Amino acid sequence: MTLPDRLWSLLFTERGGWSVLFPFPLGQEWTWLLGVWAIVEIAMRIVLLGIIPGNRRPTTAMAWLLAVFLIPSVGFVLFLLFGNFKLSKRRREQQEEVNRRVRAVTSDLSDPVSDYSGPEWVKSAGELNHRLGSLPMVDGNKVELIPGYEESIKAMAEAVRGATRYVNAEFYIMSSDSVTDELLTELEKAAERGVEVRLLFDHIGTLRVKGYRRLIRRLKAGKIQWRRMLPLLPIHGQWRRPDLRNHRKIMVIDGTVAFTGSQNLIEPSYNNPKHRKVGRKWVELMSRLEGPIVATLNVVFATDWLSETDESLEDQLRLPSQPSPGNVTAQVVPSGPGFATENNLRLFNTLIYSAQHRISICSPYFVPDDSLLYAITTAAQRGVDVELFVSEKGDQFLVHHAQRSYYEALLDAGVRIYLYRAPYVLHAKHFTIDDEVAVLGSSNMDMRSFSLNMEVSVMLLGTETVNLMRAVESTYREVSRELMLEDWVDRPPLAKYVDNVARLTATLQ
Repeated sequence: MTLPDRLWSLLFTERGGWSVLFPFPLGQEWTWLLGVWAIVEIAMRIVLLGIIPGNRRPTTAMAWLLAVFLIPSVGFVLFLLFGNFKLSKRRREQQEEVNRRVRAVTSDLSDPVSDYSGPEWVKSAGELNHRLGSLPMVDGNKVELIPGYEESIKAMAEAVRGATRYVNAEFYIMSSDSVTDELLTELEKAAERGVEVRLLFDHIGTLRVKGYRRLIRRLKAGKIQWRRMLPLLPIHGQWRRPDLRNHRKIMVIDGTVAFTGSQNLIEPSYNNPKHRKVGRKWVELMSRLEGPIVATLNVVFATDWLSETDESLEDQLRLPSQPSPGNVTAQVVPSGPGFATENNLRLFNTLIYSAQHRISICSPYFVPDDSLLYAITTAAQRGVDVELFVSEKGDQFLVHHAQRSYYEALLDAGVRIYLYRAPYVLHAKHFTIDDEVAVLGSSNMDMRSFSLNMEVSVMLLGTETVNLMRAVESTYREVSRELMLEDWVDRPPLAKYVDNVARLTATLQ
């Protein structure tokens, strides 16, 4: 008997190893089929062992390899569906082309674009943002923070009411409901009177909430130009990794006023009867901006509109030559799989490592990678006052428990954690560094926002804006309870187990 025949006999005869798993007679056809399948699975493991680690974080690669080795067939299918976080080649090329055009436009402006004279580490962060995202720091902006949920929607509706040329809006989630009706009505009226109204919303993000069909019927009945972002429609040839999202929130009116922040266009309980029953509402922070920063926010919208429609809005890319309405220096930071680098993560780490006195962070989904975790804990260990605001009870089970798995390391380093009282979900996304920098936008501090989501953040410079943000943070502190290390380490063993298992799922990107 040859060596291959001996191995086959050892594995697949009733005296061999296969009978341990299948202790019943197998026909010759089944024996061959199972044998071939076993060889395929072994080969699959060996091949993926050399593929998965490429250009991935070690923790992410280990999680994927663990899935493939424990459940090869299922793990392989999941890796094919979710393992590639890049957008299509066409979308990446479009992003590169828009970046090139933006650089050409801003190079024609008087040099420098910004006369900011603050600390060198802030200028360095601005230069990093410019190189990665192509958008410059610009002076002369006016900033208003709007912490009220319905107040921000009313402010957007009022701005649209005065539009004369165009309104560009994109939001992760949209809904036609009692809270958003006023804004949608103003958008429809603007389109009727000849204003160019363009609207983008994430396909899967909006599809998941109640009332999607009602929204589509309403949009089809009016004159608003609208598109789904990152559509997943295989019958139309539109396919991609299913969990990529365009998570941005932007509205630009006539190039003079813009809104951005954390809030989606939906009522504060997300049209969910279960949320309403327990009184769960989302707490947000939006900003109303005037000045040159509006044009740079519009560049981000124009990029997404080009990706979904092939229509260029290049005439809207130039910074306006108009009087400055304020004195705030600001910079837009786009990020997502359309860029070769994780722009938001690099900015966050840079600013946190530069902090000298105080860091305040608000993030509803706080699941940092190793680099961000080290930046935050190192800041606390070198004497910087660091505080983190998160929800007492999250709205997403796995993400909430993955987040909890980091609390002990943070508390042990000296980070103060404030739990925003349930049933409210603290969904605002912002942080402040010393008295110099405030950052707000759509980006969470989690690995999904760093790698998978298309996000937009705004860096706002100066004590005036930081004080406005600190006032908002103070309202969070008043309704939160502080988590203490001695209480946290004594939580039940089962809770620790669930947190740690959930932490593994957070790295599958």
